[in-house]
Amino acid sequence: MSWARIMAPLAGAQSDTVALDAAALVAAAFDAELAGVYTPADIADVMPWMGEGFLGGVQTTALESLREATAAGEKAARALFDKIAYGRKSFVSLETPVWAGLSVEGRLSDVLVFGGDAPRGRGPLAEAFQQVVADEQRPTLVVRPGLAVDGVMAVAWDGGKEASRAARTALPLLQKASQVVILAAPQATSRKFDPARLADFFAARDVKADVEVLSDGGDAAGLLLGAVKRLNASLLVAGAFGHPRLQEFIFGGTTRSLLNADAPSLFLSH
Repeated sequence: MSWARIMAPLAGAQSDTVALDAAALVAAAFDAELAGVYTPADIADVMPWMGEGFLGGVQTTALESLREATAAGEKAARALFDKIAYGRKSFVSLETPVWAGLSVEGRLSDVLVFGGDAPRGRGPLAEAFQQVVADEQRPTLVVRPGLAVDGVMAVAWDGGKEASRAARTALPLLQKASQVVILAAPQATSRKFDPARLADFFAARDVKADVEVLSDGGDAAGLLLGAVKRLNASLLVAGAFGHPRLQEFIFGGTTRSLLNADAPSLFLSH
């Protein structure tokens, strides 16, 4: 089991470098293709707001400005992508309909990589992050400083659908870790589960995992982040948006708390 295509959505901003560097790191570990996908604002999304008379002077100027910004963004994204010293790479520039193109590129990739801003709902790729994680349900890596492909990795597991899917899809990466620790917080959920079952699942797939039960009560995100810091883990594998997205957005939820934290890097699957 391996990965063959690692994709980094790009906005044409200097912040793209964080995602590109991490995507190249992961791609190199699997001798995989690194795909940089420029994801601009979609002109088709703007045109309906202009009304039937959008070809008037002000509207035409706005449309031309958007086209110019898109071209400038693509040029900047290409320049940053070209600086990545990795041989197996390809650049894709999405055109309208952008979201349809992003969906296709994501479906044809094993993992998508984002920097820190978009997962926090900031910057031009914020909507793209929501789309690929929650709508397309693609495995997604959120990069923070200190990511190590051969480092300590933690797996948050509660026996649920999202956490189980994340644990399965992260297997190629977990197989390269120096240590894998399954973190379970039974008091933070009403679900009954046995973390040793996941350890057995991993063992049958060449991943030796320790189990740590976080017995203290409290918020699941806080318990997980505390354990990850103590273990000096560079990556946490977790299910994303276990509750309806609107509820997660309004009330926070474990996913939101993990996304707003400064560390560690996250491997998410919904």
